[in-house]
Formats: sequence, structure tokens, C-alpha cells
Amino acid sequence: MSLKRVTQNYHLIALRSFLKYLNKRDIPVISPEKIELPKAESHSIKFLDHEQVDRLLKMPQISTTEGLRDKAILEVLFSTGLRVSELVSLNRDQVNLDRREFGVVGKGRRVRIVFLSEKAAEWLKRYLGTREDTLAPIFIRYSGKKPDADDQTGNSIRLTARSVQRAVEKYAAKAKLTIKITPHGLRHSFATDL
Repeated sequence: MSLKRVTQNYHLIALRSFLKYLNKRDIPVISPEKIELPKAESHSIKFLDHEQVDRLLKMPQISTTEGLRDKAILEVLFSTGLRVSELVSLNRDQVNLDRREFGVVGKGRRVRIVFLSEKAAEWLKRYLGTREDTLAPIFIRYSGKKPDADDQTGNSIRLTARSVQRAVEKYAAKAKLTIKITPHGLRHSFATDL
């Protein structure tokens, strides 16, 4: 059985560490520097072209609340290039739909301003207009366990990053996309649309 290059590298790194350990104890062994690591495989990032993005964005069934939510999710992801963790942590009071902007705390706890396209803001307004609750999370789940009665924040029904990933995969399959797309891939598709 052959090992992936990344796994081979892990074994070689462990071997080099062991040789360094033996050197420190004055045990005669070959120099750890003589063991070279092969170059790691580069991972190509997959992204969609305009036609594929259009097909994907048309997949949610907007006649249902869940479909309308998913349409808003896809539009916001594509419009903003948000990470899924940033998307699912959004609360209503963070987003100014009139100015079409909001702030997010990203990697390294850095705050940045994110702008929505007109289309994404419109779908977000339509989705939020169907909501009869006043819970903080923008994106909530509609199936599974009911929200806790004492949960005034709505965090018990906040959509998870995994749920968004599954939704993107579902709509990508429905759109018969030839590449496997993830929310991260949508993030890169956003970058190609600038």
C-alpha cells in the first residue's frame, strides 16, 4: 500500500526528530539534515464560472421558507466571500440592509467591513420578511429539535456551518455541477467575480 505524500512527510519528520534526539544523547547516527522532505502536493482550489454560479443560485425552491433561506445563504456567500463560520454567526442587529454592509470578526480576531450586493441584500430582506420570530440569528434551522423555550437568543436553532456545507453540496448536485464545490469554493468564486 502506498502512502500519500503528506503522510510520508509526517513519517520523515518523526524520523528526523528521533535522529535529533539520538544526536543529543551522543548516540552515533546519520545526520537528521540528510533526510530531505519531498515537496508537498499543491491543492488546486476549485471555483465556478458565471454560468455555473447562475445555475447553482437558481436551485433553491424559493416557494418554501427553507428554500428562501437557502437562496439568501447562497446569494450572501457568493456576494461577500464570507467564511461559513462568519455567515452562521451573523445576527440581525449586525447587518444594515439599507447601507448593505456589516462588520465581521474574521481570522486572527480582525474586524472587517463586508458589503452585500443589491441582489444579496434583496434576498436577505425577502427571507427575513417571512420570519415571524424576533430571534437574533439571521439563519436558523427549520427541522430537528424545537428551540429551547427559555432560549431568548435563538442560539439553539442557529444554523451550523455543517448544515450550510450540506446545503451547498445538495444544490451543487441538483445543479449537476461537474466539480465538487464547497462553501470555500464559493468564496473563491466570489473572488473571480470582482
